[in-house]
Amino acid sequence: MKKTIFSGMATAMVTPMNAGGIDYEAMGRFIDWQIESGINALVVMGTTGENATIEPEDQTEVIRYTVERVAGRIPVIAGTGTNNTEHVLRNTREACRVGADAVLVVTPYYNKATQNGLIKHFTTVADASTVPVIVYNVPTRTSVNIQPKTAAALAEHPNIVGIKEASGNMAQMVEMAALCGDRLHIYSGEDALTVPMMAMGAKGTISVLSNVVPREAVAMTDACLKGDFKTAADWQCRLLPLINALFSEVNPIPAKAAVSAMGFGEDFLRLPLTPMEEPARQKLYAEMRKLGVRV
Repeated sequence: MKKTIFSGMATAMVTPMNAGGIDYEAMGRFIDWQIESGINALVVMGTTGENATIEPEDQTEVIRYTVERVAGRIPVIAGTGTNNTEHVLRNTREACRVGADAVLVVTPYYNKATQNGLIKHFTTVADASTVPVIVYNVPTRTSVNIQPKTAAALAEHPNIVGIKEASGNMAQMVEMAALCGDRLHIYSGEDALTVPMMAMGAKGTISVLSNVVPREAVAMTDACLKGDFKTAADWQCRLLPLINALFSEVNPIPAKAAVSAMGFGEDFLRLPLTPMEEPARQKLYAEMRKLGVRV
């Protein structure tokens, strides 16, 4: 059985920014609020953190700042993936150097590697990393899918401990679980499938939702971990309208709009992302208010 990086709810953090750069003051307050709200881990510099448009030196500094601000209270998982293996190796070495507890590595986008290419890519990174690796499967964003047999092959590597599975295909997740067992911990990458996936043995969720309602999101995964799937299902249904609103435009546009409205920095995104369109924004705010979030 491999080391479990976290169980329950991990927030895929937005990165507060403004025209001058990273807003570390807002980021620090956001990190503290997340931890105080009971979150089980933080993922920094993932897709939700706009890693694709942040310079490498800034990515390293954001990871370093997060590690120092968290100060060991919960695990910090750093997103280090790109579509260039050499760049992933550089990012991963830097994340290890500044103290990340694990790295999250997305499937290479645009290149559309073969399954053998995926195995070579991830194992090369895992060989170089001094911390555990979680692979990230999100075919709607990358145009390549990690097949269950490929996940089973990756599970053979001692430093590849988990997969963030965001294909949206429950049958695929079940096959992965059957093939991998305890050799690869599965995490939901789809907020709308948290409870179904945890019912099938997933360890938790790497979440966009918990940027906005961390206490409620944690209550959902805590219920799952206790085996109380009736309560968990109630939470899943109650939170679904907000989840849908958070994905009404491409992530992280709605999440940044929500977090900004809550007082954690400006609603600023780096191009080619642009602020949320007004009709969708008002619907998002309405769903937040229904859950007691002040906007």
